[in-house]
Amino acid sequence: MKTKTPRPFPSTELQLKNFGQRLREARLRRGISTILFCERMDVSRDTLNRLEKGDASISIGRYLRALRILGMDKDFDLVAANDVIGQRLQDAKLLIRTPRGRKKKQAHNEKDANLKSSPD
Repeated sequence: MKTKTPRPFPSTELQLKNFGQRLREARLRRGISTILFCERMDVSRDTLNRLEKGDASISIGRYLRALRILGMDKDFDLVAANDVIGQRLQDAKLLIRTPRGRKKKQAHNEKDANLKSSPD
């Protein structure tokens, strides 16, 4: 049974559209025809057309394969490499002091332990 891909947010649609356009431009700059690109990607021309339009139903694996064929797969490693928001949230948690219960003082050696346990 084929599942329907939920429609992405409008900003995400725009990002995908722009990404597909950049892939198309990269393919054209390299002089790779749609037929050759489809053969290398092992997809139909319809799938390539949807990919270059930024269709959200195209799997991330297909996009990565396109980047690999274009020699741009290292660019994908930069996605989410610098998690500024996550680092700020982590740092904020470090600044919050949580009260701890008092710890019992532990004896450093056996002699100190015996002194504490023996009644005076």
